[in-house]
Amino acid sequence: MAVLPVAALSCSPLSAEQKQPNIVFIMADDLGWNDLSVMNSDFYETPNIDKLSTEGMLFTNAYAAAANSAPSRACLMSGRYTPRHGVFTVSPSARGNKRKRKLIPIKNTEDLRSDFVTMTEALSSAGYRCGHVGKWHLGDDGDGTGPLSQGFDVNVIGSRAGSPYSYFYPYCNAKKGKCHKGLEKGKKGEYLTDRLTTEAINFINGSTKEQPFFLYMAHHAVHVPLRAPASLIEKYKNKAKGKYQTNAIYAAMIENLDYNVGRLCDTLDSLGITDNTIVVFYSDNGGSEPVTDNFMIRGGKGTPYEGGIRVPLIVKWPGKVKAGSKSDCPVTGVDFYPTLLSIANGKVNVPLDGVDVSSVFLGKKKEINRDLFWHFPAYLQSYKHSGKDFRATPYSIIRSGDWKLIYYYETKKSELFNLGDDIMESNDLSSKCPHKKKELEGKLMKWLDETKAPIPTEPNPFYKGI
Repeated sequence: MAVLPVAALSCSPLSAEQKQPNIVFIMADDLGWNDLSVMNSDFYETPNIDKLSTEGMLFTNAYAAAANSAPSRACLMSGRYTPRHGVFTVSPSARGNKRKRKLIPIKNTEDLRSDFVTMTEALSSAGYRCGHVGKWHLGDDGDGTGPLSQGFDVNVIGSRAGSPYSYFYPYCNAKKGKCHKGLEKGKKGEYLTDRLTTEAINFINGSTKEQPFFLYMAHHAVHVPLRAPASLIEKYKNKAKGKYQTNAIYAAMIENLDYNVGRLCDTLDSLGITDNTIVVFYSDNGGSEPVTDNFMIRGGKGTPYEGGIRVPLIVKWPGKVKAGSKSDCPVTGVDFYPTLLSIANGKVNVPLDGVDVSSVFLGKKKEINRDLFWHFPAYLQSYKHSGKDFRATPYSIIRSGDWKLIYYYETKKSELFNLGDDIMESNDLSSKCPHKKKELEGKLMKWLDETKAPIPTEPNPFYKGI
């Protein structure tokens, strides 16, 4: 895919005299594609998020740009795929039994380098006041890689931490000797998702109508450790279990997350700014299989299958995005940068891998003709209960139309699926459709070459076979 500057991608949906909209970007952590009622969950309750979908556009083919947290967030903020910034996984890249890793993985970059012009820096240049609340996972402000170093005016607890030190006040992990800075004042029993939403509301209230704001509400929920208010846990312990989804604590975490999405939306209503605010609800990767069941799709967090990378996405913008609409257009994490900059009438002169999909939001187009890519030159150990050695060995992916090809570097072999007929990826067509396999492998290899993607080829001297 050609890499173009934002200016070449922008369709400028706002005229010069129109007011720039506020942007509220809500990022859930590890929320699976079918973990919402509106996405056919048979146990979890999400009335406020479901309401967002009736007021906006629900995407059925939305993707994270990586199957786990740090690289997904790096892609979101940089507008670039993983080969561009080198954040491939949650460090280190050599995870799992070293005697069963056939190749030496590519070394991982832990933080998003400060020389990238982030989406936030571009929005700030366009006149936005920018606030970060919650999980950053891409560096620390003290090292020049945290939110305040990447374009945000306000940062609440955003650091290198990938999981919360605690979900309850005082938000400390005694074993690690760490606490979330900035949340020192609180009360016993206070819950992190509630508190972070209060901090986000404070940011909104502290903004002015004269200056548009960008709020990145990056929740730690529903990432492990599984912790939730006792009353909600009791509710789900007493509720009839779903056929697939049964975890009462996880269900309680989801309901609390949903409640706080409602609080944010109510705040916009009370301030009279709903009509001039675009709300995006998204997840950083697929659902984690030990705690939820991605029963409609294969695999989960960390895997190259749809359960690892396909995520919920809802976009609400009253008067612009048609209420109750639905889109099957594939979109991915690198698309938000050019899209939100286009909506904000912003400009940036750095190259981006994503494309402006605002025309889909606005109902002007049904499809965007391009291919999607993923690159994971690393290893990720499997969950203990699975009986497998790895969730993922080094791979790259291309999705082209309904076709999806996964190339594995250990075996130098591909799997080929047609997602239009086989969303569960149960029927590998690589031997039945050799011409399509060759076509997609060619496209993928060309993209890897264009992005200068590092390829793991060096044999691991500790490898002992399976």
